[in-house]
Amino acid sequence: MQTQAYGEWPSPVDAATAAAHDGSPEYVGFVGDEVWWTEPRPAEAGRRTLVRRHADGSEESVLPAPWNVRSRVIEYGGHPWAGAVRDGVPLVVFAHFPDQRLYRWEPGAEPVPLTPVSPVGLGLRWAEPVVLPERGEVWCVLEEFTGDGPSDVRRVLAAVPLDGSAAGDRGAVRELTGERHRFVTGPRLSPDGTRAAWIGWDHPRMPWDGTELIVADVAADGTLTGARTVAGGPEESVPQADWTHDNRLLYASDRTGWWNLYRDGEPVCPRPEEFAGPLWKLGQRWFAPLDGGLIAVLHGKGAQRLAVLDPETCEVVDSAGPWSEFGPTLAALGERVVAVGASPHSSYEVVELDTRTGRARVIGAAHGDAVDPAYYPEPEVRTFTGPDGREIHAQVYPPRNPDRTGPDGELPPYVIWSHGGPTGRFPLVLDLEIAYFTSRGIGVAEVNYGGSTGYGRAYRNRLRGEWGVVDVEDCAAVARALAEEGVADPARLAVRGGSAGGWTTAASLTTTDVYACGTIIYPVLDLTGWGTGETHDFESQYLETLIGPRAEVPERYEERSPVTHADRLSVPFLLLQGLDDVICPPVQCERFLARLAGRGVPHAYLTFEGEGHGFRRADTMVRALEAELSLYAQVFGLKAPGIPALELTP
Repeated sequence: MQTQAYGEWPSPVDAATAAAHDGSPEYVGFVGDEVWWTEPRPAEAGRRTLVRRHADGSEESVLPAPWNVRSRVIEYGGHPWAGAVRDGVPLVVFAHFPDQRLYRWEPGAEPVPLTPVSPVGLGLRWAEPVVLPERGEVWCVLEEFTGDGPSDVRRVLAAVPLDGSAAGDRGAVRELTGERHRFVTGPRLSPDGTRAAWIGWDHPRMPWDGTELIVADVAADGTLTGARTVAGGPEESVPQADWTHDNRLLYASDRTGWWNLYRDGEPVCPRPEEFAGPLWKLGQRWFAPLDGGLIAVLHGKGAQRLAVLDPETCEVVDSAGPWSEFGPTLAALGERVVAVGASPHSSYEVVELDTRTGRARVIGAAHGDAVDPAYYPEPEVRTFTGPDGREIHAQVYPPRNPDRTGPDGELPPYVIWSHGGPTGRFPLVLDLEIAYFTSRGIGVAEVNYGGSTGYGRAYRNRLRGEWGVVDVEDCAAVARALAEEGVADPARLAVRGGSAGGWTTAASLTTTDVYACGTIIYPVLDLTGWGTGETHDFESQYLETLIGPRAEVPERYEERSPVTHADRLSVPFLLLQGLDDVICPPVQCERFLARLAGRGVPHAYLTFEGEGHGFRRADTMVRALEAELSLYAQVFGLKAPGIPALELTP
């Protein structure tokens, strides 16, 4: 093993390799006995394809480029497809990202549009479809824009004819509900077809703050009657509901401080851990009832594991296998369960669990090592102490390379990662972007700061009124602790994050002296503008809880904003922005840079056409990752052979 300066180690994990393995399978489901799911294609302009697993185990991408199976409902999207078997042939309905229309597809035929083109931009959007061949309809969420403003929008449940008669006629779409709530999830039909359940909520609440679970009767003519609220409230979050095989209502609620399960209103195995999560995308699923009465669940504190819960005995049996983390997508058929799992040593795979035998196996998107696993990082799950003695959860990834070690007496540079959301969490899984740095001798620490999910409502609520304070303090506390422990070089600390993590990064650089540089990715930078028309409807009143009621604390919106304190920024930084981003638009970056003009702070601003909120194209991810490494190399005094030099301008 050779000795070489930290940050200069040669590595087989290049930016192209990391980009090619970005993203994961999502939205698993059954079509008849077959398992289907969506999958990213970074090299194909970042589209998502629909994958079918045949009975012989082979996988087929059933929709070639440029078909893109992705919904824009609430901008973050939702479950974009559903299928059934009609006359022995799969019948699939999906949302196509470029025009947001619903399409019907059957093998051997071209997709057929079911919904019209919106007269207001891409203002007719659909999510969480349920295909009902016996009714000749697909039931789903309809998001309809009524004007040009981001909040000129209504959302209802709707029924779309499967025969295509609504493709040119908006009037042929049958609305199932009135505008009872600002936001709704898709309908879940009871097995006997007599009732439908869905979730609704209103501004200023987000779905992890408070929602209502609604049940209605389904009349013979397909209308919904007698809608009534059966659970939830302003301080109770119900993120998912479903029906058991015997028509009992099953849902998750955090009324006790943890997302636990309830059946017809009665608690099912109450435990101080999470059996659900934040509803960022419509149709996310953390549990699935099985025909025999058992329930497939995702559960845990922090990382969520796949298990089977017996509601009668409260026994929870984890599935065997290497997967330590499962994404919020589950599907069940009989006693079969399909999920998407990963581990610190493997990327997300489609996993099937046979609850009769307890056997779990990979059935799709199987992980393959892109490089020798010896170059993968090894996480250390840590709990740090922050201000006032509060706990801070984090995952630390020290430098790791089988061929190199650092010089005696030298400490490695570290990058503190701040996640998006901010109501979210870093999953404990293999991420080749992390490996890109750790295999070169740069450590990474992912901070699940106060406000993160997975640790109960009290931990989540720490960020109420404290965004830009608690998150910044927690990230700084982890950085300082690593330096004090002799793990990280205190003079070579960086911070980075995207979206809400971009906010935390910018706030950290303008309010602390901990970091030598930072990477700010599609950020929120100006609360005054972002909260008054510069973002989408879903998060347009998020700041009412994150910062405080605007009517009561208007000065706080300006005082917390990094754009207000641009004059305090004195270290180099990289700013990355998608030009099609409607959640954190480029105007936020432009305003920030204008405030910084003439101050001589070295920086680079890279923009990407065709990218929205979250980079999906391989070429974008390569450019962004190499630019980030170049920033650290220049600031930390490292050699980065083969990496294009990032031009920093004052």
